[in-house]
Amino acid sequence: MSSAQDPFYIVKEEIQESIDALQATFHQWEHTPVASGAQTRLTNELLSNCESIEWQVDELEKAISVAARDPAKYGIDPPELERRFKWTRTARTQVVNVKKSVMGTDLNGRSSSTFSGMRQELMSLPSPRQQDRASHYIAKDHDDFISSESDRQLLLVRQQDEELDELSESVQRIGSVGLTIHDELHAQEKLLEELGSEMDSTSNRLDFVQKKVAVVMKKASAKGQMMMILFLIVLFIVLFVLVFFT
Repeated sequence: MSSAQDPFYIVKEEIQESIDALQATFHQWEHTPVASGAQTRLTNELLSNCESIEWQVDELEKAISVAARDPAKYGIDPPELERRFKWTRTARTQVVNVKKSVMGTDLNGRSSSTFSGMRQELMSLPSPRQQDRASHYIAKDHDDFISSESDRQLLLVRQQDEELDELSESVQRIGSVGLTIHDELHAQEKLLEELGSEMDSTSNRLDFVQKKVAVVMKKASAKGQMMMILFLIVLFIVLFVLVFFT
């Protein structure tokens, strides 16, 4: 299966885009004045996006674990599985680093107590609208992954059905040819039997004529024998023409 058709790479690309957007927002957050309304908004957005991406990475890792139980079924070799697990670990590390920095690590002289206070403030002021949007996005990604896998399975089943139909048609054609050959051989066998019967009948008639000729020649004179021989030759020629040319 190519990368463009593999559900893993589709979800991976979407998650990577989310991580890139998360890091861009984090850089903006780093240069935002401390305890300002803009920083509070960005902090809330970063934490919500971190939770969303972590959930997506967890779901993707679960799907990889399922494939790892029977790699041959999904057409994945062990090195590819290791690369996929490695990517999910790297993605999770990137998200965790951003989350830790926002929730309490000292960046550019900011105090840990300031971040702790901001975290408490954010926890006391949840944003249901952002949470609903993130939940909807996560559910959509999960449904897309399941749909892609189902489409792949349906495509394989359809291809197998088409191959079986072609095989069935080939078997039917071979059977039809075999019946035709059998009928042809049967007809030729009848012709050979009829020809054999005619040859036997002709042979019997010739034997009978030869016997009669021998009897007549014994009784006839020399001249009569010559006439009889000429008559028999003519008769033989006539019989020969009747048997083989009619």
